[in-house]
This record gives sequence, C-alpha cells and structure tokens, in this order.
Amino acid sequence: MLENRDVRCLVASPVKRLLAYFASLWRRLLELRDTPHAIAGGVAIGVFYGFMPLFGVKTLLSLVTAWLARCSKIAAVIAVSLHDVALPFVPFMLRIQYDIGFWLLSNPHHLPPKVVLHHTKLAEMLQWTTFLKVGFPLLVGSFVVALPAAVVAYMMAYSIMRRRHLRPLHPSS
Repeated sequence: MLENRDVRCLVASPVKRLLAYFASLWRRLLELRDTPHAIAGGVAIGVFYGFMPLFGVKTLLSLVTAWLARCSKIAAVIAVSLHDVALPFVPFMLRIQYDIGFWLLSNPHHLPPKVVLHHTKLAEMLQWTTFLKVGFPLLVGSFVVALPAAVVAYMMAYSIMRRRHLRPLHPSS
C-alpha cells in the first residue's frame, strides 16, 4: 500500500516536470538573440493568439503573424506555449470572454442567459446557427480580452529584454 509520501511523489513529479518545462521555455525566451522590439513583438503576438479560442491553429497563426510583422517567430511560439499554463482556467476564461462578447453584441446590452446543457443534444450543438450564436460572441470577447493582454505583455517583455540587451556580456570584476 502507498504511503502519503509516495502519493505526494507521484503527484509532485508531473508538476515538477511541468514547471521545469515552463522554466526552460522562459530561459529560451531570455536567451534569444534579437532586438528587444522584435522579441517583445513576438511575445505580444503569442499572448494575443493565446487568448483566442482558435484551438489547433494558434501556434501557426502566431508564427505567420510574427513573420509578417517581422517580429521574433520563436518568441511568438514560446509565448503561445507559455499561455498554456492557464489550461485549467480555460473554461472560466472562455465563459468570461463569451459574456463580454455577448454583452457587446446585444442591443440593448445585457448578459447572456444561464447555460442549461441537460436539454441540449449533440446534433443541435453542431449546427451553424449554434456556432454563430456562440462562436461570434466568443471571438469578439476574446479579442477584447486579448488586445490589452498583448499590449501589457509587449511592454513587460520590452522592458525585460531592453535591460538584458543593455547589460554587458562580461561584467568586469
């Protein structure tokens, strides 16, 4: 039978690996050799697409956008990957983004009705009308949340990268 210590080790091991993975992504981001503006732009693009509900194509879109904007493509991909640390909170984030989008698109403005899923059939959920009723407000709300987050991410990344860029490589003793 497993002791409490053994159970903690089984749980802690995946958590430690996950934290180590994100720490390695952060180190890679700090070690990029590009201008602070290009790296910060890539981070902002990655954070922007990280908030979008475009499952499966966020990395590709961030890569293409960074290439078109002449920003760091690696920084964009790393930022999208770092955004996945919020994975447990995605259902709450999506609901908040949907509420914001619904409120903005409704006239007069009001919050959406409470979601009741026990009467919903899978065939009804896969219709285009349902997709447009849910998908469009979700996309609008995610844009409203993603844009300020990307601006903040740009300013923070630019500040950090500028300080690292101005720091001498070999400090004199």
